[in-house]
Amino acid sequence: MAVERQVSIALYRFWHFGNAASTMKVALWAGVGYGTVCNSTIRVMTALCNKRFRAMTLPWSSPQEIERAKAWVEGSSCPARRDGWLMVDGTLVPMFRQPGEFGTSFLD
Repeated sequence: MAVERQVSIALYRFWHFGNAASTMKVALWAGVGYGTVCNSTIRVMTALCNKRFRAMTLPWSSPQEIERAKAWVEGSSCPARRDGWLMVDGTLVPMFRQPGEFGTSFLD
């Protein structure tokens, strides 16, 4: 199967939760067998976990970039979030619902 199709199956599955992420629902959506959904997901995760692939496509931020991001969070948001652990490269992380702690300010 084409890599693009395997990635789209895995991403569709990752994007959904509950019954919508079941192998049968994804198989019906993609028009493949439910075993193909499992195989595609495993292949995509294997590629993403490959050390060489990660080094080429997912570089970590430099210590200076991390410090600049922490200073921005402290000045623009809740100071308690300064040493948070999420993205420092501007990546948008859509959330299903707001976190319990600092929920309203977190989504601002």
